Amino acid sequence: MVVRPSPVATTVIPKSKSTKTKLDNAAATRPSKRVRLQTPEPQIADAGTGRSGETKAVNTEPLAIDLLDRPAEPHTTNAPLITPRGSRLLTYNKAAVGASPSKTGVPRPTTSTSHILEDACAHLIHREPRLKPLIEKHYCRVFCPEGLAEECDPFKSLCSGIMGQQVSGAAASSIKRKFVGLFHDPPLEGQMGDDRAFPTPARVAQCTVPFLRQAGLSERKAEYIKGLGEKFANGELSAAMLINASDEEVLEKLTAVRGLGRWSVEMFACFGLKRMDVFSTGDLGVQGMAAFMGKDVSKLKAKGGGKWKYMSEQGV
Repeated sequence: MVVRPSPVATTVIPKSKSTKTKLDNAAATRPSKRVRLQTPEPQIADAGTGRSGETKAVNTEPLAIDLLDRPAEPHTTNAPLITPRGSRLLTYNKAAVGASPSKTGVPRPTTSTSHILEDACAHLIHREPRLKPLIEKHYCRVFCPEGLAEECDPFKSLCSGIMGQQVSGAAASSIKRKFVGLFHDPPLEGQMGDDRAFPTPARVAQCTVPFLRQAGLSERKAEYIKGLGEKFANGELSAAMLINASDEEVLEKLTAVRGLGRWSVEMFACFGLKRMDVFSTGDLGVQGMAAFMGKDVSKLKAKGGGKWKYMSEQGV
């Protein structure tokens, strides 16, 4: 059941006057209508335990949020997260902006979703001017205001990551479509598998491994996804925990799950949660940038192919 807070007056966070940046050039591509959601403040779970019953003293009154221009912080989750019941969780609302971190459980925001990308690009160019033409040529749509407004269902995103391990993109899409279809009646004519709701963690946790394997999953992957569903269903993992946890706690909690390695968690933290302080030195793209900067990465490739090894941050 979707949680629908009662309507309240819209609160819009004012923009800074200094907006003559790369985002101005992208203004023509933005929606002309602001995205506004009546978003309840999440229960702040204890970051160490993930138990949603243990809350901190925060203002839980529903506030209307402008998703394209709201408080943001590189070390927190900047994406709106979706819970299994359909409610949306945000790290900050108006009440949380000026509150003490000891009360909210998260650091005070240092920027906004309309400026966080330009701040990051300015920092990178300041540290390494050679990156300027690359940054100007390849606009980052992941962390632009529209990208940061995209909702993320953590369970769905992590399941999709497991399904996509060591298979092609086409195979992963086929497996995901069949997986969702296991929990629905045959679709209507013209309806695609992606149009149907992804199963909740509780439903997946109740399934047997042979049942899940009907989607084309290997036995190991079916076990991983069932185990992930169990952790979300029993509260060990939750959207609230991922809102409140530090970068280190996200990595620690999720790598403890079978089937989720460090690289998978780092990609989820970056592209799913929209956390910015993610430096995956085991990622081929990062190592490619290291080579661009003149670093020797030839020793990182295992003999005979296979996975690339992690390199130290000092090496990068």
